[in-house]
Amino acid sequence: MTITSTTPTAQSVSQPVRLYRMVTPEHACPWGQRAVTLLQQKGIDFEDIHLTSSEAAADFKTQHQVPTTPQIFFGDERIGGYTDLASYFEVEAETADYSYTPVIALFSTAGLMALATSLGLNGFMGISLSMLASLKLMDLDAFTESFAKYDLITQRLQPYAKVYPFAELAIGLGFLSGIAPLATGIGSLAVGLSGVISVVKAVYIDKLALNCACVGGNSKAPLGVVSFTENALMVIMGAILVVSAAHNVETNALKQIDTPAIVQLQAVS
Repeated sequence: MTITSTTPTAQSVSQPVRLYRMVTPEHACPWGQRAVTLLQQKGIDFEDIHLTSSEAAADFKTQHQVPTTPQIFFGDERIGGYTDLASYFEVEAETADYSYTPVIALFSTAGLMALATSLGLNGFMGISLSMLASLKLMDLDAFTESFAKYDLITQRLQPYAKVYPFAELAIGLGFLSGIAPLATGIGSLAVGLSGVISVVKAVYIDKLALNCACVGGNSKAPLGVVSFTENALMVIMGAILVVSAAHNVETNALKQIDTPAIVQLQAVS
């Protein structure tokens, strides 16, 4: 008895194959690369069509009424994304290589240190930011490469990625020491706000699947909720510090004005 395999092969795919995937100078979609590898493993010739901007990707999704890229077509038949392609060839699809362990470990440690030393929320922020900065500085080149894939300022001003860990460390030390609270608050607010905008654009608008550079360039933590929360906390804490510092400055100024007036009244009396 002859057993005939029903698994598709290069010979059974007679129609032209097209792969649409997002590839920009800053980012190449990892799922698109997985689709490339799978097609090559199956010995299938295909047209590799790059979507080189978020606008091009958005237009493609609208035209073909699909939520994501990559997308693979066999002739006029749409197979789908990488997972659909793996299912078509009856092979096990690779899963995302992500891990939240480094992030959980870092913030848990920072929280326990702040609790043990009674430093409060400012202490937690200071310890967290200082630890995050140290992880980035351990491999500055790797961080710069990863950060440039989604940070909007770095994409326009490359040196910003090199300066960022040092700025983050300075802000962290500012939270811990209480020195120059106004400058610390403004720095935290500015850095956090730019980070929030960059993460929202990369993850929720451009739909990029990237690793987060927040715990270093070699991290496997996914870009998304964690990075958004980190930057949002910097915005909130920075704003609180700015308001508090401004209030203290105003209070001190009023005291300096009131004191001579009181002395003068006492002299008249």
